[in-house]
Amino acid sequence: MTEFILVSGMFTGTHVWDDTAAALASAGAGVHRAALTGLGAAGGGVSDAVDAFAAVDLETHIEDVLALIDSVSAEAGPDQEIVLVGHDYGTYPVLGAADRRAGRVGRIVCLDTGPGQDGVPALAVVADPSARAEVVERAGAEGADPRLAAPARDEWQRWGSTVGIPESALDRLTERASPQPLGTLLQPLRLSGEVAALPVTGVLCQANGSSIELVQQRVDFGDPALLPLADPRVSFFELPTGHWPMLSLPAELADILLRAAAGEGHHLAAPSSAEPPAHLRPFLLDVPESPCERAGNVDLYVPDAQGPRPALVFVHGGPVPAGVLPTPRDWPVLQGYARYAAAEGAVGVTLDHRLHDMADYPRAAADVAAAVELVRADPRVDADRIALWFFSGGSLISADWLRQPPAWLRCLAASYPVLVPLPGWGPVDGRFRPAEAVSGAGTLPVVITRVGRESPGIAATVEEFLDASAKHGADVEVVDVPNGRHAFETLDPTEESREAVRRAMRSVLSHLSA
Repeated sequence: MTEFILVSGMFTGTHVWDDTAAALASAGAGVHRAALTGLGAAGGGVSDAVDAFAAVDLETHIEDVLALIDSVSAEAGPDQEIVLVGHDYGTYPVLGAADRRAGRVGRIVCLDTGPGQDGVPALAVVADPSARAEVVERAGAEGADPRLAAPARDEWQRWGSTVGIPESALDRLTERASPQPLGTLLQPLRLSGEVAALPVTGVLCQANGSSIELVQQRVDFGDPALLPLADPRVSFFELPTGHWPMLSLPAELADILLRAAAGEGHHLAAPSSAEPPAHLRPFLLDVPESPCERAGNVDLYVPDAQGPRPALVFVHGGPVPAGVLPTPRDWPVLQGYARYAAAEGAVGVTLDHRLHDMADYPRAAADVAAAVELVRADPRVDADRIALWFFSGGSLISADWLRQPPAWLRCLAASYPVLVPLPGWGPVDGRFRPAEAVSGAGTLPVVITRVGRESPGIAATVEEFLDASAKHGADVEVVDVPNGRHAFETLDPTEESREAVRRAMRSVLSHLSA
């Protein structure tokens, strides 16, 4: 029998595990919920005096988990496998305790949270930069309350997607929430290295902005921080829900925890010279070679045609880690689209913009705007016939062009777009919300390529955009790829996919010719 130790996240106590714990117990597992000092409706063993919370830090919670591991081991026997499950902040005390009891822990499960690193405080799990700044500011203020106030009912979304949580459960979550001791977020995690040998399972909540596909993409980029996730000891599951699956999908979460304990799960592919990663696979259409002219961070594919030609500017997605080679403008998919445009008589344009992190949208948008002006100034380009075509996370930049489209912008396209910032991304500058900006699009033609096998979180942003477009009377055409995945042009080279690309290109070119 597997013994599970469940450790809750910020502001919450053992009660959040009620339904998941019951499902695990009914399957024959042992279930133990860690009561973290200072958290939970009863105060978690700390007096109500505010000053008492000043002494509560990450080490306090590591000791709480260690005590439970020792208790379970004494009762069940030292050879009984223990699976530690940490949600959100709870992953940090889990890792700290597992590092000191590595011989008694069979597996760690990180629930919708990345693995913590030695020397990094748990503040890293807070996606909201303003919340992080609030914690640091309060900690440095003399006489300040040593706790971070628990969210009000309408504030939970700031800490993670609430998709799927029943209204009654959200009420209980709010009623029983506790302030978070600041020391738990600011004290660095200290690891000896023993924990590195343990199997780890990540459970990703898709509505909170993560998925196995997106993590694999980041690994494919060669991001050094993520390469360990391709270790054979690391596995993944995903759930189509928000950040609190123990409240939204408790039975499904219990099933995944049991499967993780049994060694199941998806394993990421490590970068390999034998098999190129998805973003470096061939474009799905056989398009003619076209000469490429490079000007700074911009590449132009100019057709062999007389007179100024319309131009299509292709804007890659992201974030893409800095230093990735080849850079996006040299990826086959972007080159393929640009050459396709050139073969049809338009100038195809690709560029590298500096979207390396969620905070980089303003400078990436500035890069795109500068590239557009460079293209429009080229004498071979008809400056009054320009189209912009965005991809994936780069589509948030489209908000600038939807809000007040210039007369020379004849069409805006987006493929498998993210059209509202996802909750787990933290607050992106409010200017980058295409689902709101479309209210100003007027008669600008918009072409959306929608994939049927999109992650639920991203798919929801497309539906929100389409609802807003209908409300404001925007001119939106949807090209559906029912069996396509995110980045389908290299992942799904089917006739359905090829026809979708052709149809979208025909539509954009028709608006440039009008």
